[in-house]
Amino acid sequence: MTFYGVKEIGCPQVLASLIFIIEDATEEIERQDEIVGHITTCLQCAQELAHERFTQSFLIQSLRRSCQEKAPQGLYESIQNQLLAAFAGSGQSTEVVTTFSMTEISIEIDEFGNVENHEVQIEQTQIQRIEFTDSSDGGEK
Repeated sequence: MTFYGVKEIGCPQVLASLIFIIEDATEEIERQDEIVGHITTCLQCAQELAHERFTQSFLIQSLRRSCQEKAPQGLYESIQNQLLAAFAGSGQSTEVVTTFSMTEISIEIDEFGNVENHEVQIEQTQIQRIEFTDSSDGGEK
């Protein structure tokens, strides 16, 4: 349909631009004003935008929750006590190596519907050297 010499934007063009709206990258959208106008008048596109925003928010919240888990403090204390008991009085030392690993996945969909998947592996290793002494002189050095 043409209105005053300008072809009206259809739902497929609007839906292809939703990712830019959700990511607040509206400068990437051609005919931005027309797309925003379409969304305000088309219930189906408005509902799809709301659904996509909800989905993105849900995914972000889920990832944040899953990436913040920590082992309980009691576990660290229990391991330390077991090591101290095993090596007490031996004059030995040991290394405690803690490795954290996380995979960050991002999925991008361009305006043509092409999907790009990026994975980034993040690793951190922490090494702690513990020397054990006779328990009569205070335990760990």
